[in-house]
Amino acid sequence: MIYIKNLENEEYLSAYKASLEKRNVDPGNLHIVLEKNVARRKALTEMEQKKAYQNKVSEVIGQKKRNKEDASQELSEMQAVSQEIKALEKHAKDAEAELQELLIVLPNKAHDSVPAGKDEAANVVLKTVGEPKTFSFSAKTHDELGQSLKILDFDRAGKVTGARFTFLLGTGARLERALINFMMDTHAQKHGYREAIPPYMVNAQAMYGTGNFPKFKEDVFALENTPYYLIPTAEVPVTNYYNGEILNEEDLPQKFAAFSACFRSEAGSYGKDTKGLIRQHQFHKVELMCFVHPDKSYEEHEKLTNHAEEILKQLELPYRRSLLCAGDMSPNAAKCFDLEVWLPGQSAYREISSCSNFEDYQARRAEIRFRPTGGGKPQYVHTLNGSGLAVGRTLVAVLENYQQEDGSIKIPKALQSYMGVSEIRPS
Repeated sequence: MIYIKNLENEEYLSAYKASLEKRNVDPGNLHIVLEKNVARRKALTEMEQKKAYQNKVSEVIGQKKRNKEDASQELSEMQAVSQEIKALEKHAKDAEAELQELLIVLPNKAHDSVPAGKDEAANVVLKTVGEPKTFSFSAKTHDELGQSLKILDFDRAGKVTGARFTFLLGTGARLERALINFMMDTHAQKHGYREAIPPYMVNAQAMYGTGNFPKFKEDVFALENTPYYLIPTAEVPVTNYYNGEILNEEDLPQKFAAFSACFRSEAGSYGKDTKGLIRQHQFHKVELMCFVHPDKSYEEHEKLTNHAEEILKQLELPYRRSLLCAGDMSPNAAKCFDLEVWLPGQSAYREISSCSNFEDYQARRAEIRFRPTGGGKPQYVHTLNGSGLAVGRTLVAVLENYQQEDGSIKIPKALQSYMGVSEIRPS
């Protein structure tokens, strides 16, 4: 959440307006926020002045009573002043509530290194790793391969639930488990993350803490007759692990690798990726989540992104890293890298991880701070997260990049000890 006192600073305000323009967001509505803040501060100032006057007159009343003098006029006046103070308190409280409603939907300030742009066309490819796979035969899509191998069953999942659900069967299910274990082992044992399996349901406060509410409420599945929501990503429960807490500076950074199922309504995606595993209502993901010192957040952002890339390197999957433009990244992020894996069946790169630095945007919403070692006022941590990786999309990439002309799938060397087999063949 944007700190209102920052917006009271002319230099920051000018930079924030420029950030909104980079995001292709109309900065015109910002004046409403500023007007509400002026009204709030005016009410508070008048209230404090009235209280100071009330205290001063109360001393006069006390002195008159001690001298057995008539204080009826002052008492009558203070009754009126008391009512005025109550009215100002309500006005200030209402103005504060209205201001918070406006602040909570403002996007984060984009980092200076983030390019301006409206959509993905303005994203900047920073590097490409590996050559896109080509074959001497016509490459099949993962859904064609999975159905012919009888490891993906979309039709029966549709019968049981509906569109955008899948049964993974046999070696397909084993491949999913192998990917999960490989990712979690790599991040925990090699990269130093603490393993976590979070709750798959959270309350509304947790959703507000990460910035999923109110803006992305339509993307979330609400559980009827409960106050809970199915998580769209492990980012939500893990970010809120320290909700309302003050950490010690020496305990930073805190790093988690969280495995979870994810649930998304995919609102607004009608007609997009309706076939296969790319855009499902339910999928698995390994999420990397860090709570870091503000001075180290961009150094840690680079490390986290490298850790996600390491999975792709170990699986020998061609990929590229892009810096998202302001208009294409999440409104909660200050800076974001996308990792996109090559899919031969689509002849295209597709997103497999987004690695974001939120600076203190989420920490302010969730009230997550740290106490400086040398003393002083608690400060907000910076939060980072990124997929390490989206498991279903990684499975898609393995199927399409390791396909053979006869329809079989070679197993990447990094997964063979997890799988116990070196290939998946038609049954």
